[in-house]
Amino acid sequence: MWKYYALLSAFFAALTAIFAKVGVKDVNSDLATAIRTTIILLLTWGIAIFGKQVQHIKDIGGHTWAFLILSGCATGLSWLFYFKALQVGDVSRVAPIDKLSVVITIVLAFLFLRESVTPLVIVGALLITAGSIVMFIK
Repeated sequence: MWKYYALLSAFFAALTAIFAKVGVKDVNSDLATAIRTTIILLLTWGIAIFGKQVQHIKDIGGHTWAFLILSGCATGLSWLFYFKALQVGDVSRVAPIDKLSVVITIVLAFLFLRESVTPLVIVGALLITAGSIVMFIK
């Protein structure tokens, strides 16, 4: 099932890039990110409330809170830089370069989470890196 969720994530990420490029055309990228984040905030809290997940908030431990907060900060910074890149660059070049995050994630997961890295994963990461380099040069 995770593969379907991952494909849906990729599809909506692609739509995000296209919609964002149009959306940042006539507005400051930081303001655009703030507007986008507000929509995400409303949407996700709505889903959590509708799914009756809010009642479990009291069960979240300090360690989990710390890493969710760090994740939120990293996401916010990623979006700010992504929207700035979209505002000044071509979406067809920005989005593939942004996908270097996949390669960085693989390396960090190996170093910090001790996840195994197979030869197939290494080849995939090298191909993503090569594609990103091509986008830098273009």
